[in-house]
Amino acid sequence: MPRNDSALGTPEAAARTSLTTRILAVNIFALAMLAGGFFYLDSYRSQLIDARLDETATQTRLIAEAYSVTPPAGRPALLAKFGLLTDTRLRVYHYSDPAAPPAEIKRAFDSWSLSGATYQLRDPSQEEWQKRVARFLDRSIDVIVAADRPTDYHEPDVDTLAAWPQALTALHDRNMVTAVQRAPDRTPMIIAAIDVRGTNGGGNVLLSTENQRDITRIVRAERLRLGVVLLIVVLVSVSLSLFLARTIVRPLRRLALAAHRVRLGRAREVQVPRLPERRDEIGTLARALSDMSFAIRQRIDATEAFAADVTHELKNPLASLRSAVDSLGLVTDPALQKQLIDVIRDDVGRLDRLITDIAEASRVDAELARARFESIDLGIMIEGLLATREDRGRNGQVRVAFARPHRGTAVVFGDGSRLTRVIENLVENAVSFSPPGGLVQVAATRDGDDVVIRVEDEGPGVPPEAREAIFNRFHSDRPESEEFGRHSGLGLAIAKAIVEGHHGTIIATDRDNAPSGAKFVIRLPAWSR
Repeated sequence: MPRNDSALGTPEAAARTSLTTRILAVNIFALAMLAGGFFYLDSYRSQLIDARLDETATQTRLIAEAYSVTPPAGRPALLAKFGLLTDTRLRVYHYSDPAAPPAEIKRAFDSWSLSGATYQLRDPSQEEWQKRVARFLDRSIDVIVAADRPTDYHEPDVDTLAAWPQALTALHDRNMVTAVQRAPDRTPMIIAAIDVRGTNGGGNVLLSTENQRDITRIVRAERLRLGVVLLIVVLVSVSLSLFLARTIVRPLRRLALAAHRVRLGRAREVQVPRLPERRDEIGTLARALSDMSFAIRQRIDATEAFAADVTHELKNPLASLRSAVDSLGLVTDPALQKQLIDVIRDDVGRLDRLITDIAEASRVDAELARARFESIDLGIMIEGLLATREDRGRNGQVRVAFARPHRGTAVVFGDGSRLTRVIENLVENAVSFSPPGGLVQVAATRDGDDVVIRVEDEGPGVPPEAREAIFNRFHSDRPESEEFGRHSGLGLAIAKAIVEGHHGTIIATDRDNAPSGAKFVIRLPAWSR
């Protein structure tokens, strides 16, 4: 049944994207947080403009106070001097009656008439391309951050009080009025107006205009610095993301491709990269997959070899059985018929033993994986097993001696029925190779953290070159006196599989200080409370 990634806690949308894309997305998200600094710049610009509005309001109020106490003859020079000092254009609109129509209240004085222009409104179409690019960026960022858009600033064709809404408001409310407008080149224009009313009902409206180009320069400079930092961080982040993706995604792709080839099984041996230079989790994964692939190949090879051996072993008794059955219908001599029936009976018994041992050998690993282990006192277990063999006369003319250890000395953690099968197979093998009147010695002792079991016989022994092969399945090296087909050749193979399933070892060697005979040594981890 296919597994859904969403059931494992992985969002479905993320599961459809590559790991490289997700790494880049995470890092770019972090960069987007840094890019939020552009919103801070808009707030910074607003704070600058607010500060300039307050500064201009205070400055205009002071100029108005100075204007009101200066004799009329000195007022033009005063305004011209203040205009130069503050880089502003100061205009005075004189009225005799505050209720007069605004269009009739005309400009009485302009500081530029004496001091000359203190700022210049630049035509964007006449500027260099760099300025046009800067303004395009200004417009784009203003749209992104949803900045407030001031009204456009234009010099009136007819300069009367009616052309200046701020001056009209100051006349009617008799308060300081400030405003921000935008020059043609997108730089802020600060406008301030204040009513300076005389004692006779007439008065003047003082209007101050100033092009705060330096605010735009400051914001652009900060934006440039932030942009440079952001660009550097983007380059570093993308480079690190690609490096991270390369060091993670590429090895994973190689491992996935190798695992896919293993699954297809088209190649006899698939080399899964072990990545020995990696000491991180990916290296651990690569080596684990390589070991797993090697173990799978070994298991497949063992299964194929086992199937071939089973086929070969079954063919012999089946061929003999078929020949006896075919001959039985042609023979009329009762003695020969009885002989053929005995052959059939022996072959059926041989097949039964062979199939039973094959089934046992094939399910040992699976049953051990599911078995419930418990503490087993091997001394008590072996003593009971040997007593049962003796009662049933299975030892024949061979004597079996057991040096029983003290109770609780030889205790292991395992499956009692399987360990009984191991000892049964070893004792059966020792008895079959022992001469009449021979002695088979069984011992179980504690050796450090292990329990050691020894089974020794007085038979011909095991040649050094065959001490590994005897544990192979269907290995057949039986004594000449033994009836053919009595053993399947699986006993020692089953014993080895059970011992290794208990994390132990089994070996065959020569007896100590004896002219002949074999000794099988089993080591199992001792169980401690």
